Amino acid sequence: MPEPEDGPQAGAMRPESREGGGPLRTGLTTGVCATAAAAAAARLALGGEQRTPVPVTLPRGEAVTLPLQDLRAVEGGAEAGVIKDGGDDPDATHGARVWVRIVPTPESGVAFQAGAGVGTVTRSGLPVPPGEPAINPVPRQMITEYLQEVAAELGHPGGFTVTVGVDGGERIAQRTMNPRLGIEGGISILGTTGIVRPFSCSAYIASIHQAIDVARANGLGRVACCTGGTSEAAAQAHYGLDDMALIEMGDLFGAALKYLRQHPIPAVVLMAGFGKLSKFADGHLDTHSRKCAIDLAGLAAEAEQLGAGGELVARVADANTAMEALAACQEAGLPLADRVCARAWVQARRLLPATTALEVCAVDRRGRVVGQAAGEPEAQP
Repeated sequence: MPEPEDGPQAGAMRPESREGGGPLRTGLTTGVCATAAAAAAARLALGGEQRTPVPVTLPRGEAVTLPLQDLRAVEGGAEAGVIKDGGDDPDATHGARVWVRIVPTPESGVAFQAGAGVGTVTRSGLPVPPGEPAINPVPRQMITEYLQEVAAELGHPGGFTVTVGVDGGERIAQRTMNPRLGIEGGISILGTTGIVRPFSCSAYIASIHQAIDVARANGLGRVACCTGGTSEAAAQAHYGLDDMALIEMGDLFGAALKYLRQHPIPAVVLMAGFGKLSKFADGHLDTHSRKCAIDLAGLAAEAEQLGAGGELVARVADANTAMEALAACQEAGLPLADRVCARAWVQARRLLPATTALEVCAVDRRGRVVGQAAGEPEAQP
């Protein structure tokens, strides 16, 4: 249930390399923030001595401390807030206040509730079942273990009700995959290692995987792996797919297709912008501009194979963008996009199970399908 995250204490973050500058700071996940807030609130609720900043041990054994933003008594218990520090990652939740309300109960066990800004799961296929607050298993385990530790230390024989919220979480969630995954009302409380690594793509990859899991759990027979909003709209118009069938893979073709190899769906459509698709057709599994460039010389050679004359070949080779190269070929009636789709089909076919039906479509900036490939590659131009 991801937004982009998954660093030690604020002010003592572990450095990562930064091109052309100083080190990048890692950050801490919402799950770690919630754990610290829960531990502090439990101590206040049970009359214990407060520890500030709050010490937390991460899942892999690393010790960090987090400062509290606020701590107060509430009816029946206590509430604490921690400001999420994502380090130098462009994280949707960076700077948000993660708060936890703890109410001790005479019954044993820990019951989790979604406060304002934390979503509720409504679909199968996610790490927690429908009807539960969107608090992932590792944060649940961390919070539970800390509450058990505080209860044992302070002699509390019962359990706790734990309400986790995030200020502005409902608004933040609109910038994440949560609405499409069937998580309503807010963000997810995340974290596997507890650490947010700048620009690692790990949470984005997790969101791709979870979207596929949701599609499988709900019995979908076809999904469309799309590079952005334009290609998603094209997939919906072309195939009549609903939101649950749209897998927003962005540049990460490899992450989507490799996961589909291990977790297959009967039919897969690759619906991508022409430029990104040309990079994938060249064998690049991550098509971000920092990873690879469009091979205009290769597109020019392809145009020549399709019958382009010398002047057109030069126009393609000297084009500023892949779309400019495509437009030149379209004017001449050459099916360059179909040829690129055919090569992309071959690349995708290698990554998917043989039993998966595969189609590839290229779209232009207006969402029009400009090239297609399906079936065996020999049938393509």
